[in-house]
Amino acid sequence: MMRARTIPGVNARPATDLPVLLPLDRAKVAGPDAMMVSRWLAGLPAWTPLALLAVILVWPLTASAAFTYTQAVETLWRWLPFLMKSGFLFNVLISFFAMAIGTVMGAVLGLAQISLNPMIRTGAKIATQVFRNSPWLVLLYIVLLAMPFEIVIGDTIIPVPDWMKAVIGLSLPIMANIAEIVRGAVASVPTAQWEASEALAFSRTQTLWKIILPQCFKRMIPPWMNWYAILTMATPLCSLLGVEELITLSRQAMESADNHPELLVPFYGFALLIFFAYCYPIARFTIRLERKFAVKL
Repeated sequence: MMRARTIPGVNARPATDLPVLLPLDRAKVAGPDAMMVSRWLAGLPAWTPLALLAVILVWPLTASAAFTYTQAVETLWRWLPFLMKSGFLFNVLISFFAMAIGTVMGAVLGLAQISLNPMIRTGAKIATQVFRNSPWLVLLYIVLLAMPFEIVIGDTIIPVPDWMKAVIGLSLPIMANIAEIVRGAVASVPTAQWEASEALAFSRTQTLWKIILPQCFKRMIPPWMNWYAILTMATPLCSLLGVEELITLSRQAMESADNHPELLVPFYGFALLIFFAYCYPIARFTIRLERKFAVKL
């Protein structure tokens, strides 16, 4: 077997003080991991849901109050269809609408960041950084207080429900992060592609839509899915706005059962379990696509 060749300045320390290449520090080159959430979620063992389920079932056994294990399980089981149909399904719908709106607006904002017009480019960068670095809960409250409860057009009154405000509030940070994904994907295409299309007399619009963006789509899919998983896990924030989703309905169910402390872990543990069961396959598929579409250097 041949020994690996040692090249000073590349895979070994330089032997002299001449200006040669230093060994590559991958930790510094890589920067922050944009796929950290999906990578962490996908790295959890497959038996994690079973462990969560065991905690949910065993917890009432440790209670010393009069509320028994059988009563806790019966209460959760009685509310289970309602929590799934009117609760978690609503979380999923909010995530779908927020992701759809955020993706469309983010694509426009990301393309505006590479505009040749300095005013458009600067404005897009400022908007991206503002919404990208703002707390999600603060944005939700701003949208809740800024938007009216109803819109009056002539004799027609159109109500604006709280869930719609939650969708708009969650779509704002998603818009900013999708904009960075689009900008980064376009910037990752080698400059030779732009130069070659210019040599072939392509306009900038033709170059962008026919050459650059088709190469970017598969690079944008993994981080896009990563942000969808993050958005889905953030939808319980809507419960603070009064939106009737899984967490809000779980709290109402426990109140109807006289707020026994023994119900806290079963109900909230079920919420954790159902969110994990929904997001875990997405994270695994995201990591798989990332490896498949990784740029080979």
